[in-house]
Amino acid sequence: MPDAKIIFFGSDAICLPVLNYLHEHKAGVSLHALISQPDRPSGRGKQLQSNPAATWAQENGVTLLQPDKPDNDLAEWIRAEGVQISLVMAYGHFLPSAVRAASAGGIFNFHGSILPAYRGASPVETALAEGDHETGVSLMEVGAAMDAGGVCDIKRLEIQTTDTSQILRERLGKAVVPLLKRNLAGLLDGNLSFKPQEAGAVTYCRKIQKCDGILDFDLSARQLECRLRAFSPWPGGAFEYEGTTIKVGRATVISNLTKVVEGTVISADAQGLAIATGSGVLCVHELQRPGGRMLAAGEFLRGFGIKVGAVLRGAKSVPLVRKEL
Repeated sequence: MPDAKIIFFGSDAICLPVLNYLHEHKAGVSLHALISQPDRPSGRGKQLQSNPAATWAQENGVTLLQPDKPDNDLAEWIRAEGVQISLVMAYGHFLPSAVRAASAGGIFNFHGSILPAYRGASPVETALAEGDHETGVSLMEVGAAMDAGGVCDIKRLEIQTTDTSQILRERLGKAVVPLLKRNLAGLLDGNLSFKPQEAGAVTYCRKIQKCDGILDFDLSARQLECRLRAFSPWPGGAFEYEGTTIKVGRATVISNLTKVVEGTVISADAQGLAIATGSGVLCVHELQRPGGRMLAAGEFLRGFGIKVGAVLRGAKSVPLVRKEL
C-alpha cells in the first residue's frame, strides 16, 4: 500500500523540527511537499532570500511550492496529487475554502498557544509579554475564522524566567513533534475528536510592531522585564536620553517599590542602569548607542554618561491582547 501523502504549509524556523520528523518518518507516510512564502528581498542589498522553511526544503530535496497566494490552482494541484492530509504552522497566508477542502482527510494547524487564548499573529511573544507561566501548542482544525477551529490535543510547556521569544519559539517548535507523534495515526484515519473552543475564553493577539520596543515606564518593572524578553531579538527595547535613542538588552527587577517619577534614573554604575517604573525598579544590564554594539552597562556608561536623576523618555504602550476582533 502506498504511503499516505502529507503536505505542510509553513515559512518560519519554528516548523523545522516537525519538518525533520516528517521527512525522516518511514512508517506509512511521506512528506510530499512544502508550501511556503515566496522569497523576499532582505538585507541592505535587498537580495531575494528564502525563508527558513523554504531553505530547509531545498536542502533536503523536498518539493517546494511558493505561490504568491494559495489559490484554486494550488487546490487543484493538491487534489491531483492525492494528498491525504495537510498540516500548517506559521505559514503567513489565509487559506481559502478551496485549499482547505483539497486534502482528502482534512487540514490541521499547530497553533503556538493554549487555545482559546491568543488567537492571532503573535501568541509566543504575547504569552511572554503578559507574564504567563505556561504556554503550549494546540493541534486544531483549520476553518474559515482565524484560529477558531476545534482542538483535539495540546502540548503544554512551562515558560522559564530566562526565555526570550527566540528561545521559546525553539522550545515550542520541538514540542510539535511529540504532539504530532501521538496524533498522526488518528489524523490519517480520521478518528480524532475535535472539541469546540470555549467562546467566552477567546482572546486575540495582534502583530508585533517596531514601536512596541519603546519602553513604557508607566508599566511595572516586572511587565517591562517580560516585554524585553518577549521582544528579543525583535523589536528589542529602547528609550530616549537627551535626543539619543538607546537600545536595551538584558534587564532584571531589583525592587518592588519606588516613590519617584516613572522613568527616573536612580543609579548608573557597573551594576546597571536602575530606572523607576510604575511599580518597582528595572535594572538594565546591557545598553547600545546608535551605530555601536550592545555593551555591559558599566562599559557603556563609562563612554556614554547618563545622569542620575534624569527622566528617560519612553512611549505609551498599546495592549497586545483584546477580547474581540
